[in-house]
Amino acid sequence: MIIKYPYVSEKASRDLEFDGKLQFIIDLKASKEQVAKELERMFDKKVSNVQTLLTMKGKKKAIVTFEDEKAGEEILSRLGVM
Repeated sequence: MIIKYPYVSEKASRDLEFDGKLQFIIDLKASKEQVAKELERMFDKKVSNVQTLLTMKGKKKAIVTFEDEKAGEEILSRLGVM
């Protein structure tokens, strides 16, 4: 499983509100292309950009931008986070 869970924090909420970006904790071996394909398959929304980083706790985080600015809010509501 490439996508583990959505990452929710104050900064993640701000990114969603102002930039329409979502953050997910992903598998350490996952590539940006794999993350984009998996999210497009799961949610039927076109991904425009994926940025990845390693957290201080040793987890890998993906910051995902969708082509539709409202897609992030819709996805979080589908997941029951918002």
